[in-house]
Amino acid sequence: MSMNTEKNRSGTVVAVCISEAKGTPKHTVDSVDLLVAHGVDGDAHAGNWHRQVSLLSWDKVEAFRARGAEVADGAFGENLLVKGIDFRELPVGTRLSVGEALLEITQIGKECHSGCAIFQQMGDCIMPREGVFAKVLREGKVRAGDIMTESPCFCAAILTSSDKGYAGEREDVSGAVVQEMLESEGFEVVRRTLLPDDFEMLAQEIEKVCDEGLADLLVTTGGTGFSPRDIMPEVTTAACERMVPGIPEAMRAESLKVTKRAMLSRAVAGIRKRTLVINLPGSPKSVRENFSAVLPDLAHGLNMLVERDGECAR
Repeated sequence: MSMNTEKNRSGTVVAVCISEAKGTPKHTVDSVDLLVAHGVDGDAHAGNWHRQVSLLSWDKVEAFRARGAEVADGAFGENLLVKGIDFRELPVGTRLSVGEALLEITQIGKECHSGCAIFQQMGDCIMPREGVFAKVLREGKVRAGDIMTESPCFCAAILTSSDKGYAGEREDVSGAVVQEMLESEGFEVVRRTLLPDDFEMLAQEIEKVCDEGLADLLVTTGGTGFSPRDIMPEVTTAACERMVPGIPEAMRAESLKVTKRAMLSRAVAGIRKRTLVINLPGSPKSVRENFSAVLPDLAHGLNMLVERDGECAR
């Protein structure tokens, strides 16, 4: 498992800025909504491309101002001005959490327009070398004062238990839903497996993922009901070294708001080595109901489990 011993970088959003029309300077606003496949709502430079959000380090702007430049927040074209993070130190692919939103850095620097007002005034502009650009992975509102944190990139594996799926008689829709939800939360799905409701085969897959460190999180779907072939909770319990009862309790509590049949779920969660294993039901609808109740809060537990704040496992 690849590990990075550096702690997560974090900073504070000093200003959020937009420009309603291209060619006009950005100005500060109280808050902005970051939208997937778009960027900053209301900003003229937003769109379904790789430069959806522009970021700049406040510390770099202050150093530029110390040289005599009179520049307002947003003058360099930045959407988010952040104090405490040197964005130039972050490689492309770095994920950043801010408010409820999640960003991924896609480009570092850009070609400067030598005719910009700042370049004409100072003979220099810091955006080409200090600014970075990102796309939105998860939507959310951002306002000045919000904390921005480098978000660990956790790796995930998916295991679907289904006799019919394994026989090719049914599409693995639930596994696809799990993957979609994981990726929207910033996880990298590195392994996806479909097996029959067979104890030994399922146990071997769980043990392989955990013992070889293939993923930080293993999510199973299917096999949690009352059918004699539903054995995923038993397999998971046998494979895990420590159980995490709070996760299935939270999922059932949330699902009970939708249907009383949620009480029939036998899903469990546990830990083997440095991997968290979570059972989900087999229906796509139930997957969304259950997983949405716990997915946003898993990063905190995984941080403690893997003792890693950086790169994905491989």
